Amino acid sequence: MLARLFTCSLLGIEAHPVEVEVDISPGAMPRTILVGLAEAAVRESTHRVERAIVNSGYTRPIDRVVINLSPADLPKEGSRFDLPIALGLLTASGQVASDQFEHYSVVGELALDGSVRPVKGALSMALSARAAGRRGLVLPAANAREAAVVEGIEVISVGSLAEAVGFFTGNLPLDPVEFSWETARDELGQYSIDYADVKGQEMAKRAVTVAAAGGHHLLMIGSPGTGKTLLAERLATVLPRLSRDESLETTRIWSAVGRLPEGEPLLLRRPFRRPHHTVSEAGLVGGGSKPAPGEISLAHNGVLFLDELPEFNRKTLEVLRQPLEENAVTISRAIGSLTFPARLMLVAAMNPCPCGYRGDPRRQCTCSPQQIERYLARISGPLLDRIDIHIEVPPVPFRELSDAAPGTDSAAIAEQVAEARAVQAKRFRRSTEALNGKMAPRQIRTHCKLQPDAETLLRAAMEEMGLSARAHDKILRISRTIADLAGSEAIDAGHLSEAINYRTLDRRYWSS
Repeated sequence: MLARLFTCSLLGIEAHPVEVEVDISPGAMPRTILVGLAEAAVRESTHRVERAIVNSGYTRPIDRVVINLSPADLPKEGSRFDLPIALGLLTASGQVASDQFEHYSVVGELALDGSVRPVKGALSMALSARAAGRRGLVLPAANAREAAVVEGIEVISVGSLAEAVGFFTGNLPLDPVEFSWETARDELGQYSIDYADVKGQEMAKRAVTVAAAGGHHLLMIGSPGTGKTLLAERLATVLPRLSRDESLETTRIWSAVGRLPEGEPLLLRRPFRRPHHTVSEAGLVGGGSKPAPGEISLAHNGVLFLDELPEFNRKTLEVLRQPLEENAVTISRAIGSLTFPARLMLVAAMNPCPCGYRGDPRRQCTCSPQQIERYLARISGPLLDRIDIHIEVPPVPFRELSDAAPGTDSAAIAEQVAEARAVQAKRFRRSTEALNGKMAPRQIRTHCKLQPDAETLLRAAMEEMGLSARAHDKILRISRTIADLAGSEAIDAGHLSEAINYRTLDRRYWSS
């Protein structure tokens, strides 16, 4: 007897439809054969499934069993096929009869006692099931709220194999799991940190405002303890709230690698990733024999913070160059090429020298010129060129630390950012890019027209500082954002002067 069910296979962050076919026929000796390009965890599932069937009160088939996972050329990995295989075995052996299997996709790992354990990638599977025209998705209770985010599909939560059998036979009616965006946003969309926590550093907060308004990358240089990390951690609090599409995109990535925080079925705060400087290339951009997203994809629609930038392996940092330009990373392996999104804001922080106190008025630097040169040489010029804004974060004087007057808070910065981004949304309404920091050269020529005095200033800066063509475009993008923050259509010398100041530190540190 033949049984057919539907499930999904996860490849990268994409879920692909899979048919599970189970055929049971008389044989001299009991034997189970599983075919369909299944890796080890899937092949081992037959043993888990057999014991789960017996321990749930059903009879294990003792004939020849062939299980086919189709399409046969699509790699199958993970334990999510346990539940559909078990239901297929029970159906093919005549112990279960249902006409509902064709309407639902089924995923779930089985424990030996028949209980259902959670799987990775539930959100992607719900999207795949909807795209395949299924009425619903049957999956573990622990994944139900995550999958219920997807509209237009029933999400049925089950806790055991017996519950799944009861649902499909009609003996156990189960209501679809409901999800409310508004309730989730109120519960999970708030931040517990604020720029009001950062004393002083108003110039640095201004640079953060410009970076957030235009989607520009940011490098902060300063002695230890000046507040670089505090400034970076709070950047997400001034960015616009994640839209529904952005939230789904980001959650899919985190779900596929099993990184969703417990109790959060959906990411409603912009991600903030802070990898250690010992991270590998694959850990940073993604990869592995079975390609998985790296830190830059986990920071998609959020902030990637690289603290102690020169301590990172130079070769590791170099792999960031292409993703920063293309907002995506493509990983090619024998099984094919996978592309992961990586639209993020890069924020980097570093000390000015190995001891950290070069230029600090309170402490004397103990580094030799050779040590400083080797330290700074760990960061390549092409990578620096791709970071739009470079700022110095000086020590905070005691009078500012002890001042009871509040500084600029996140709400004030977020209001400025929102106004500037509204201007950009109108400007780029017919373009796929909606931020000044992502403008293409043709858009720069269209939207960054300079006043005569500003053009003269830029020409002088290019000649004196020896700026590259990329740095020239970066300055124009930044000046466009500064003008937007000021509510000005034209870019004048004042806007351009501030933008040029954000590009002078690399000449001072790396050309000395």
